[in-house]
Amino acid sequence: MSTSANPVSPGANPHVIIVGAGIGGLILALLLERAGVSYVVLEKTKSIKPLGSALSLSGQATYLFRQLGIFEEFENKTLLHEELRSYDGGCNLTSRLDLMPGVPMTGAEWRIVSRPVLYDIIYNKIPKEKIHLNKRVVSILNEDDGARVDCTDGSTFAGDIIVGADGAYSPVRQGLFQWLKKNNKLPSSDDVSMPYNCVCLVGQTEELDPEEFPDIGKSSCSFESLSNIGSPYTWATFTTKQRTLCWMAIEHLNESSRKEHDIFRDSDWGPEAAEAMAQTVRDFPIVNGGKPGTTLGHLIDKTNKDLISKVVLEEKVFKTWYGGRTVLLGDACHKLNPAGGAGALTAIHDAICLANWINVLPSLAVKDLESTFQEYYNERYPLAKVAYRASAALAKGHQNNTAGAIARYLRLHMPKWLWALYLKRMTVYRPQASFLDPAEDNGTVLPKGQTSLAKTRILFEALLKTQQQKVSSPVLTTPSDDPVAV
Repeated sequence: MSTSANPVSPGANPHVIIVGAGIGGLILALLLERAGVSYVVLEKTKSIKPLGSALSLSGQATYLFRQLGIFEEFENKTLLHEELRSYDGGCNLTSRLDLMPGVPMTGAEWRIVSRPVLYDIIYNKIPKEKIHLNKRVVSILNEDDGARVDCTDGSTFAGDIIVGADGAYSPVRQGLFQWLKKNNKLPSSDDVSMPYNCVCLVGQTEELDPEEFPDIGKSSCSFESLSNIGSPYTWATFTTKQRTLCWMAIEHLNESSRKEHDIFRDSDWGPEAAEAMAQTVRDFPIVNGGKPGTTLGHLIDKTNKDLISKVVLEEKVFKTWYGGRTVLLGDACHKLNPAGGAGALTAIHDAICLANWINVLPSLAVKDLESTFQEYYNERYPLAKVAYRASAALAKGHQNNTAGAIARYLRLHMPKWLWALYLKRMTVYRPQASFLDPAEDNGTVLPKGQTSLAKTRILFEALLKTQQQKVSSPVLTTPSDDPVAV
């Protein structure tokens, strides 16, 4: 396993161009950093903004954090997450789901972390000279002898692999699909716009006063979701270790309201769009306040307006994840409904699997790259489909129709054995990096599904042994002074 401060990958050691500095892209960068693989990260924004709400993570991610040496910081900056509580529009409790039975299954607690905090933990571990800001990709080039990324500012970046970790509107995916379509290799199902059913407004408050918001400062997270029958909106709040409240509001669209959003979906939302939705949802009640009448508006007013964002939430798993020297991860190849809270987690899982395979590349030939990307796809595509279906099923509980009513009834009356089965299925995939010292997994439910772990670990150890043999080989000097390895 890799323990050196400056390891060198025993594989073909490509130069990887990661497009997108989201959580998935940065996790991949940190993994490649630890593996000794050359890389660069290109981010379209001029500065890093701590946007987003909160994530709930357990052993599906925290064993990797232990391997990377960031778990202690993660634990210190997060709250224990014990249960999910749902309320109606009158703030009456409608369901409570206990997460604690899942702890012995995985050997790890659930922790709530604000997305900006998790982002900073990862970002601060990556050498800043390897992250280039204000690099908006305009085109990519796949060639037999290398790959190239061109940016709008005229800069170009050459490498061996391009990774599109650049979100739902991925320019890398668009460039890849154009190239594949030109060569008649793009499935027709991938040559259409992504469907979407909701838009989301998210933010995080400044530090709050526990006297005004009593749940602030508690040792465990207060995770509350609310919905109102007859309304197209659902909203949620989460307390954090930093004494803030993360919040989000989702509008579930019908055919008419979807058309209203079509004109915006292919571009970044401006502040006016976020402000308009904030005005719409500000009177929605919340249960985290210390007195009746506390609403989302109280949280919105305590949130930096530059850190409030509105996004269209598409839902699709593309069939095509790679081609030539280009490969996709995260939202660029699978976009999930936010009801499942699995978007960032699946991107992390993609990064682990892809890093494992990149580290043991036999060569930089396109055929070997595509063979490696196929291995990545074989593991991750079926699991992304499972996450997609699970997220869509959970979203039904927020719909104001018959299906939604049935889903809410089943959630309220779910037997414990069925909930335990769901927790087991949700947490059985607990991937680790094959080139780092393994983290001890004490879960009562054995992890499974990570086929890349055993395969790449065997390849890694064989390549490492060969590398060490070359280094330790004695060298003879000929009369011409040319060294010859024996």
